[in-house]
Amino acid sequence: MKEPEARVPAAEVSADVLIVGGGLVGQTLALALAAGDISSIIVERSVPEEQLKASFDGRASAIASASGRMLRALGLSSLLDDEGCPIRSIEVAEGLNPEIIHFTPEEGDEEPLGTMVENRLLRVALLEAVRRTPAITLLAPADILQLDRDDRVVRAVLRDGRRLDAALAVAADGRRSATREAAGIRIAHWQYPSAAIVSMITHARPHGHVALELFYPSGPLALLPLNDLADGRHRSALVWSVERPRAEGLVKLGPRGFAAEVERYLGARLGAIDMLAPAVSWPLGFHHAERYSARRLILIGDAAHGIHPIAGQGLNLGLRDVAVLAEVLADGARKGLDLGDPALARRYEAWRRSDNSLTAFATDTLARFFGIDSRPVARLRRLGLSMVEHFPPAKRAFAAIARGTAGDLPPLLRGELG
Repeated sequence: MKEPEARVPAAEVSADVLIVGGGLVGQTLALALAAGDISSIIVERSVPEEQLKASFDGRASAIASASGRMLRALGLSSLLDDEGCPIRSIEVAEGLNPEIIHFTPEEGDEEPLGTMVENRLLRVALLEAVRRTPAITLLAPADILQLDRDDRVVRAVLRDGRRLDAALAVAADGRRSATREAAGIRIAHWQYPSAAIVSMITHARPHGHVALELFYPSGPLALLPLNDLADGRHRSALVWSVERPRAEGLVKLGPRGFAAEVERYLGARLGAIDMLAPAVSWPLGFHHAERYSARRLILIGDAAHGIHPIAGQGLNLGLRDVAVLAEVLADGARKGLDLGDPALARRYEAWRRSDNSLTAFATDTLARFFGIDSRPVARLRRLGLSMVEHFPPAKRAFAAIARGTAGDLPPLLRGELG
């Protein structure tokens, strides 16, 4: 007599895609998929409301032009227009040396080079959009106890016993992605000898919508424009990379001492500096996954790659992953393909690996080159900056990379919905 087949308990929640991780990239992916009529489940370990508190994340992000087009296409125009601060120009120099590269939009181009947005406000806008989108199921706080992927389906069991299934799982669970590790996907990685200090400051003079990137042997100091406060004080976000031991000392200086150090490195450009938020530091590292997929699993954002913050491209790389993956899956769905088809994963990786690899290489090279404390190398750097400043084609190429408008863009990065 034939033994009865074991019955697999029916899933309580089903969708086309299971997104592991509900951060900035994971939630944006869910919205992008919904725009292409693809349903998703987001599983996020933390309590969403906790991430909306000002104390949770005092950072701000530079949303590149192409990323901004996608957010607008997904219905977040009011965030960029009401809360964002446009970057009209980028200036790059070696310390306080007068030789500066000026990046500005082409004549007649009204689109800014990017838009600065506080992370907390971006989280608020994304969460509101996710919660009002019927095609998205947000489960948070929730923790995946077991994730199984076979030739037919992805099944997950949550710690509270709920069961989920989908055609495809997407790992958006950050640099230390447990989903990536469980899939056996290795990463190339190393640590930099520096740490990034992040804060917000006020300054006596207006920033004029200019983003500054000043390179010192100890590391780059970036000052990124934010909207003025209600009382009229001028405000900017600070990202400063320095040697780890020094970072620890700087953070312990207190508001006045730290502000004095920032003012010393900025010169008199913005006048007197005051601290608006505590200075927080974290070690810097690099990683890149050997592959972006496994059976019915795709990596995006920090789960796939993490780079030096020297050019503010980290989040934008993740958002470009979102735009490409959404297009690949929507195109596959239109053709009647299984979303877990390996051909779709291969197309996604082929489209994204070049951009991610080149950006990672460029930021790593810049960080190392500008970190060499040598007079001959310093003269070479200044010569290089001067050549770029006076060679318009090079400036346009660098600007296109910074804006995310170079290469083959999917519809969302052009501001179009499929």
